Amino acid sequence: QVQVAESGGGLVQPGGSLKLSCAVSGHTEDHYSMGWFRQVPGKDREFVAGISWNGAITDYAIPMKGRLSIFRGDARHTVHLEMNNLKPEDTAIYICAASDRVYGGATFELYGIWGQGIQVTVSS
Repeated sequence: QVQVAESGGGLVQPGGSLKLSCAVSGHTEDHYSMGWFRQVPGKDREFVAGISWNGAITDYAIPMKGRLSIFRGDARHTVHLEMNNLKPEDTAIYICAASDRVYGGATFELYGIWGQGIQVTVSS
């Protein structure tokens, strides 16, 4: 069974940084594009960042652009998301997803495999 697992969340002070990681296991495809989304209770899930299967294409949500870096890891089917200058409004559950498309981007429907999500809390 193909699964996606996130790691690296936690509590950070405003202005701080976090690095989230995501890994696909039990994979049946040679390549996956990956995306990060976030959700706050009572609000819609929103796109954070995406990366194509070979890392050539990256994209970021406008509110967070300039504070994020998404890149593929050395291990196959892993992706990392570095978040800098975090703000209290970035507090959310961050969810990683995998797509068998070349690039899933911000389109939820293109992602067939979703992780459980990981909590990121920005607070002093």
